Amino acid sequence: MNDSLLVRGALIDWSKIERDSYLQDIPAIRGIGEVMFSGPVTFFVGENGSGKSTLLEAIAVAYGFNPEGGTKNYSFSTYDSHSELCGALRLVRGVRKSNGGYFLRAESFYNVATKEEEYSRGPGGVPQHFHERSHGESFLALVQENFRPGGLYLLDEPEAALSPQRQLTLLVEIKRLAEQGAQFIIVSHSPILLGMPDAEILSFDGGSVHPCSYEETDSFQVTSMFVNYREEMLRRLLD
Repeated sequence: MNDSLLVRGALIDWSKIERDSYLQDIPAIRGIGEVMFSGPVTFFVGENGSGKSTLLEAIAVAYGFNPEGGTKNYSFSTYDSHSELCGALRLVRGVRKSNGGYFLRAESFYNVATKEEEYSRGPGGVPQHFHERSHGESFLALVQENFRPGGLYLLDEPEAALSPQRQLTLLVEIKRLAEQGAQFIIVSHSPILLGMPDAEILSFDGGSVHPCSYEETDSFQVTSMFVNYREEMLRRLLD
């Protein structure tokens, strides 16, 4: 167990979750007692609906972040959709205190950007005008201008708004910050981001949460197959 991490893992008490909860129908996290992290960058991978974002959201809320995203200082709700998992989850924290942090969700970033405009009107506020930039530019600006060494950053599909080139830029930023004491837990389908050296990859496929290699991820395998055998693959799919 890595004591230098800000969050070493998460423990789940299933006695606090209703028997008829939809969480009981997610094979990968159903009945799991703990998920532990081994390094500063951890990726959650798996098919849609496998429980990746559900677990990330629960970790974020248990840590004190707003369910829709932002820093710990953000407090708003446009739609109350987070699961009861956060109430049954206890974080295993490291010995260090975090130097800030952020919960970034691709699906609700518009709402976060709107609240940022509102919050920045207060005393000492510095508006960042995310709505005046493209979605991808706003994502990358948020990381480059607000993420700090020593912070905890939870990212849910950050590649959604980024071109392949900008994904490479994000990879570099994450690697740089991780080497300066930041910790990242990231849900991603990006074969670019998942290729980060020394990152831990936890797969939610196959009915359990388990470590896997980069080459074992569907993101790598499907992308590699398409790039190398595009014509044959399309012919089979379309016929």
